[in-house]
Amino acid sequence: MPARTAKPHSIAKSEARRLWLEAQRLNVAAPFGAGPEATREAVEHLGYVQIDTINVIERSHHHILFTRIPGYRREDLHQAQTIDKSLFEYWTHALSYVPTRDFRFYAAAMRAHRKKPEDWFGAASRKDQKRVLKMIRESGALTIRDIEDDVLVDKVHPWASRKPSKRALQIAFYGGILTISERVGMLKTYELAERHFGWEAPPKPASDRQYLDYLIDRGLRAQGIVSLDSLCHLEARSKPGVRKLIEGRVRRKTLVPVAFEGSGKTEHWAAPELLDAPEAPVDDGLVHILSPFDPLIIQRKRLKLFFDYDHIFEAYVPKEKRKLGYFALPVLVGDEIVAALDLKTDRANRKLLIQKWTWIGKGAAKLHKKPVEEALQRFERFQLGM
Repeated sequence: MPARTAKPHSIAKSEARRLWLEAQRLNVAAPFGAGPEATREAVEHLGYVQIDTINVIERSHHHILFTRIPGYRREDLHQAQTIDKSLFEYWTHALSYVPTRDFRFYAAAMRAHRKKPEDWFGAASRKDQKRVLKMIRESGALTIRDIEDDVLVDKVHPWASRKPSKRALQIAFYGGILTISERVGMLKTYELAERHFGWEAPPKPASDRQYLDYLIDRGLRAQGIVSLDSLCHLEARSKPGVRKLIEGRVRRKTLVPVAFEGSGKTEHWAAPELLDAPEAPVDDGLVHILSPFDPLIIQRKRLKLFFDYDHIFEAYVPKEKRKLGYFALPVLVGDEIVAALDLKTDRANRKLLIQKWTWIGKGAAKLHKKPVEEALQRFERFQLGM
């Protein structure tokens, strides 16, 4: 029977939320323990952790990890990327930290980039590319600051660089020839991938079928209940293949269709063992101040469907039109989003500033205020490295 006609398993929306929070490991306080191993395990479980350049508070990759690892230290991520080499950077729906064990699932995209470099960063001449790669081969890993460009070129995009060497580095990075061996703030060190990872030969690229299965398995692990949109976030070209594989799994009864209040025509699926498992309740006293790039928040339509909350990212909205604030952070208490806090770190005076506090949801604000304030104190200590 095709997946689109199978009778769905009906659950309450609260149960759908619980299963997603459990999959995201936001239902308990410290699901991964602490230290560099916890950082590796968190990224392996989630599948990716998005990197972002905005730093009014701590950047998103550190924030997302702190949310799930209360004892997280920034050096833990450095250890995983640069020393243990258990994580690497590459493009998912955005530039992200990805488990090194999953490298082969990105190798086909790297090969495609080598055959036809994208125009996003503009072209770099063969001469520039050869020059940069020769420098790294002969002198070792380097940053863009280590390279002098005699001539600057026009930008082809607002975020592009005028330095031909920067474009050459990016082309080699997306082609998998170079990898980012170290990151200090937003300054990246580039190294030959084979030398960084110590490979005699790079991992064999996954087949198209293996890649699509990977998208499904990654989503089931980190989302619990999945939809075609959630599995293929910003990757519409994969949808036909993923749907076909889902239909096969439904026929084999390794996936079942799921429906819940408000899900409407959006099809969802889950593993039957997930639905049959004993309930793992969400800690109602647990408070998470979430990054707008957190995996729970980044898919806005899914967030609204499960939580009845429509998050608005307003960093690029004119000030007079903002409702929640420049960089509002959703606040999760138990299984409800109760507030959005527009925060800013005053690093000079070592303070976390509350620009705006907006209450959301059905719960009484006075019941949530104290636990949210306590969470803010912990968040401030993290922001300031205390």
